[in-house]
Amino acid sequence: MARERQHSPRLSRRSLLGGAAAGAVGLTAVSAGTASAAASRTVDVAIVGGGIAGLTAARDLVAGGRTVAVLEARDRVGGRVVNLKLANGGFTEGGGEFIGPTQNRIKALADSLGVATFTTYNTGNNLLYKDGKRTPYDTSGLLGSVPPVDAAGLANAAIVQSELDSMAATVPVDTPWTAAKAAEWDKQTFESWLNANAIVPSAKFLLDLACTSIFSAQPRELSLLYVLYYIAAAGDESHAGTLERLTDTAGGAQESRFVGGSQQVPIKLAATLGDRVVLSAPVRSIARSGSAYVVTADGITVNATRVVVALPPPLAARISYDPLLPAARDQLTQRMPMGSIGKAIAVYDTPFWRADGLNGQAVSDSGVVRSTFDNSPPDASYGALMGFIEADEIRAYDAASEADVKTAVLADYANYFGDKAKSPTSFVLQRWDNEGFSRGGPVAYAPPGVLTEYGAALRQPAGGIHWAGTETSTFWTGYMDGAVRSGERVAKEVLAALG
Repeated sequence: MARERQHSPRLSRRSLLGGAAAGAVGLTAVSAGTASAAASRTVDVAIVGGGIAGLTAARDLVAGGRTVAVLEARDRVGGRVVNLKLANGGFTEGGGEFIGPTQNRIKALADSLGVATFTTYNTGNNLLYKDGKRTPYDTSGLLGSVPPVDAAGLANAAIVQSELDSMAATVPVDTPWTAAKAAEWDKQTFESWLNANAIVPSAKFLLDLACTSIFSAQPRELSLLYVLYYIAAAGDESHAGTLERLTDTAGGAQESRFVGGSQQVPIKLAATLGDRVVLSAPVRSIARSGSAYVVTADGITVNATRVVVALPPPLAARISYDPLLPAARDQLTQRMPMGSIGKAIAVYDTPFWRADGLNGQAVSDSGVVRSTFDNSPPDASYGALMGFIEADEIRAYDAASEADVKTAVLADYANYFGDKAKSPTSFVLQRWDNEGFSRGGPVAYAPPGVLTEYGAALRQPAGGIHWAGTETSTFWTGYMDGAVRSGERVAKEVLAALG
């Protein structure tokens, strides 16, 4: 889905990482191998997962003089980052797409591969659709991107945001379970804390919208400690994380996009690895054999001294391990579900909303789509409205036909942007919940009790098996930047272990 994704009350969105999709652009890496091309390989390190985390780890391990094989279940690289073909010959991002300040590692990777960025379209007014009323609002004033709710709500929301930032500042990003109040905060849901602090209904609306926009989960599902950790992680070694950085467009996690689409990054990275990357090879088992491991995937077996599993925790749990993983690790993966998310993109001949003085960003208290972005290309050669369908809203439509989803989405777009939105030239839908090698996005999150009881198992190697993926990052968890950081960290870890 990893947000880099979405827009909400002073509060916006971010980079969802995610799985395969029909009609994806550039599905295969240049020169990547296939499982049928080689029945077995022997390497120093087997890497499970050809998303940004696994590919980054492979790059650094090869640079460190080690042999690797990257086994990717899909017929493409990128994981929760994918470009989708449009009927007009263009493309749009079906998963993670945004990049913002302090996301230094994904920026460095993109720069090294020659993938440029451009500023997310943010000229003109945002829209608030609340209680059936459509209100445009300027984001350049004192209140920035905060929707214009009542004064009492704005004041309460500001106090709550400040308190969340202050609490997050006490949470260590590498070991959040050791925070002084970790036990107290991990016993409660984010919902229960909001109920006690966001006491003005309009403030609660803003914070609820921020939560679903960031996590693709409802406040009732999340540990307060996990939310505070996530806020703390929205920065880097020199900048403390803030809720505002998670939610804003300008100056926040949604500030920029990649020229050519975000999947250009993993595609070009995989091309540097050549046939070390094996596609259409879902891993079924990892078994210890003497001092090494046998990694068995469809069509190929890899013998390796070390293994890196670069998958979200709930998907890593679906592999068979011999010997069994430590109980704490298995319990952790049983308790970290994926968020629930879809992206709906309607394509038009032009970005007509711009002529109306709108930037394409809307937030709403109703409908299947509660937040939108202008996903048009840099040259505005056509218009594209992208909407996030999240948490309870996407779950309600997981079993619906695409036609029914399209009808509901276009009704929302018409409410926000007028009757012209009812007639797109094409429509693209990506439902991550229904994608077999992701089963949701943008991130696997922690409900109450998980971090304090099992958090230490998140990155702790199990014998010669090491863990990567954006969920294991200490900064920008859930984002493409977190994926890069996790790959860099695990490569150092493995190189040190191999000596």
